[in-house]
Amino acid sequence: MTYPGALDGFFSSLLPATPPWRPGPEPALALLAWLALLFVWYCYRVGSERAPAGPPGGPRGGGRPAPSLPPQAGRLHRSLRAYAQRYSWAGMGRVRKALREELRPERPAIQSPRVFHLPELPSAPCFPRDAQRHDAELLERACPAILREYQGVAGGAARGWTPGPCQRFYLYRWGVCQPQHCRACPRTYRTLAALRTFVSANRFGNACFSLLQPGTVLPGRYGPTNVRLRCHLGLMVPPGCELVVGGEPQCWSEGHCLLLDDSFLHTTAHNGPPEDGPLVLFIVDLWHPNVAGAERQALDYIFAPGP
Repeated sequence: MTYPGALDGFFSSLLPATPPWRPGPEPALALLAWLALLFVWYCYRVGSERAPAGPPGGPRGGGRPAPSLPPQAGRLHRSLRAYAQRYSWAGMGRVRKALREELRPERPAIQSPRVFHLPELPSAPCFPRDAQRHDAELLERACPAILREYQGVAGGAARGWTPGPCQRFYLYRWGVCQPQHCRACPRTYRTLAALRTFVSANRFGNACFSLLQPGTVLPGRYGPTNVRLRCHLGLMVPPGCELVVGGEPQCWSEGHCLLLDDSFLHTTAHNGPPEDGPLVLFIVDLWHPNVAGAERQALDYIFAPGP
């Protein structure tokens, strides 16, 4: 009788011995090829981002010409690169995208910032007071003192009011402090210094008293950017005053803050009679709450006050 185990031993003695398996060079070569492809892709991406305007010599092979950056956008690109070399590219995704979109300036007519549009920001003509609750409460608590200092500079003792249908007395203009005006309004200046989100270090930042006489209508206009919220603190609000932002009517109230995105089309009117007196607001530019800290620092660098 033949047993299966005996047959297995018989046949195994006839077959050549199988060498033990050892890994060959194929997996290592595949890994090296994958890393080489990854490196080529990375170089392509970096090269594309550093040359968004395409080849400087124009189209190649008879293709469509590459769009050229407008002078303003080119200067902003250079400023952003200088900022990144000095600090970091971290958190700059939306800022870089915004500069690339300068090649496509067409935007909806209801919102069209004249200088800089940061994409992917939540947008609305007006924001609830809680969007910048700390600073709104601080301004409202200081409202009586701010009103008294307005009355002091509005009586002719201080010069510096801008001419025109909407007169303004600036404490900060385009990110630059006006020392003489700040000395005339010390409590207001200290209030500004205590704000957490005041845009005080770039050209989008202003703080001023604004005066609109009865019978004045300011036509529709757009602000320069969507990265700020313009805060209106009502000091003297007579009846008959109108504000429309993005097609939505808004109301001022004495002693309270109104937060609006002035990159939306907005109009202002004082339809009251002369005896009602002027509309007086204290206007402060605050950061949009969804602009990150790294983005604020970069925008302060790119849009630093100066010529």
